[in-house]
Amino acid sequence: MIDRRALLGGAAASATLIAGRAWGQSAAPVRTAAGAFQGVIEGGVRVFRGIRYGRAERFRAPVPVPAPAEVQPVDGFGPTAPQSGNRYGAQSEDCLFLNIWTAEANPRALKPVMLYIHGGAYSGGSVTDPLNDGRALAARGDVVAVTVNHRLNAFGYLYLARLDPRFPDSGNLGQLDLILALQWVRDNIVAFGGDPRRVMVFGQSGGGAKIATMMGMPAAKGLFHRAATMSGQQVTASGPLNATARTRAYLGKLGVKENDLGALLAMPREKLIEGLAATDPVLGGGVYFGPVLDMKWLTRHPFWPDANPQSLGIPMILGNTHDETRAFIAPDSAKMRDLGWGNIAERIAPELRIDILPEWVVSEYRTRYPGWTPEQVFYDATTCGRSWRGQVIEAEERAKAGAPGFVYQLDFGSRTDPRRGAFHTMDIPLVFGTLAAEGSQTGTGADAHAASKAMQDSFVAFARAGDPNHAGLPRWPRYGLDKRATMVFDARSHVENDPRKWQRELFARVPYIQPGT
Repeated sequence: MIDRRALLGGAAASATLIAGRAWGQSAAPVRTAAGAFQGVIEGGVRVFRGIRYGRAERFRAPVPVPAPAEVQPVDGFGPTAPQSGNRYGAQSEDCLFLNIWTAEANPRALKPVMLYIHGGAYSGGSVTDPLNDGRALAARGDVVAVTVNHRLNAFGYLYLARLDPRFPDSGNLGQLDLILALQWVRDNIVAFGGDPRRVMVFGQSGGGAKIATMMGMPAAKGLFHRAATMSGQQVTASGPLNATARTRAYLGKLGVKENDLGALLAMPREKLIEGLAATDPVLGGGVYFGPVLDMKWLTRHPFWPDANPQSLGIPMILGNTHDETRAFIAPDSAKMRDLGWGNIAERIAPELRIDILPEWVVSEYRTRYPGWTPEQVFYDATTCGRSWRGQVIEAEERAKAGAPGFVYQLDFGSRTDPRRGAFHTMDIPLVFGTLAAEGSQTGTGADAHAASKAMQDSFVAFARAGDPNHAGLPRWPRYGLDKRATMVFDARSHVENDPRKWQRELFARVPYIQPGT
């Protein structure tokens, strides 16, 4: 039996737990088919941290767990999935835990459920990040908030099926963890006041990509009823041959022979994390892990050659930030420090992640925007050519199919470092209402509260009825190819038709290939 308190670690988890004990109190247990769980009360919200939803052996599919006979105290986050670094505290392969915030643990409440999947690509991240705290969402009284941890990197996406028949599910284990968590929510959330028929999944970056992937996984069918992706798309999955080549590179880094994977099972998890430094044979850099077109759990690409018909009936929000790549390439980094017109083409080429003539891109931008600096061209081109393309493709494929979709662009920029603008992850604290949390750059002024209210009210309305419109916002039309209506979230939010039309058409001249696939 795992000692739950011994697993707590990291500033985020510890601070939250300490706060809960200082000003909260134990709540009456909530009884479900999965067991009875005793959380704490914090600011009028009942919080259940660290509910186990499954177990898993290394490189094998997760399984549900029997309901324990005793009441389970769930007052501290479970461990984070193993990953490089120790930003989020204690790590363990035994990481299949979820967290629930509810203002009313009453089976008759039947409030919509908002289940968040964290970012960090497929290799890092955790919902123990203070930006992902669900208390402000649940304190509204109109939703139940859920966050989920799951397996990542080699533990969740190392594809071994072509090398060893013992691991037929490898390559998509992180996805199967999320599906198991959604099954747990379906079967148990009503006791926490949630409606299992109105489950909205939302996720930022890698979390959005995992959602886009699940929209094409038959095993996920019927488990969620609305979806919102925040700067996270998955047009295509990793091909099985590329995935196998990456597996071989990873095994080579670890000194494991592909015809004898017993050593891989016996290695300590720290050693497996060291193997992530293997050079990717397709992309270069660190080895990529992500969902695999294994023809078992994922039998076609999520959004190629079109939007997967399985999920066309699910309303979807697709969003991106205006300055995505300012999060990845710091304004004071070596790449940007002496940037000028003489070296911008060379430096922009690898950051575009598409095969396009960089000198031509720079020339087109200078003609279109003669007053822009090299830095402005660099960030706009890399954002539009690299980070935004997937969202455009997904939104347009759904529009072609007549599927309900709503698109947003976040223009609200950093208030603590204005050079970063509306960078990647900027929308997380706005949706969660965690403006003052560690890591937030929104500030806590009236403008931040206005942008946060607009986004949060839209997401909650969407969770409730599959439509993000509400009284405090201009009408947000469905996305269609005639106008490409887009909600621009800012201190004063408004709708624009086809924003960045010029950039969209510029980069549409070359094929888009999902990085890593």
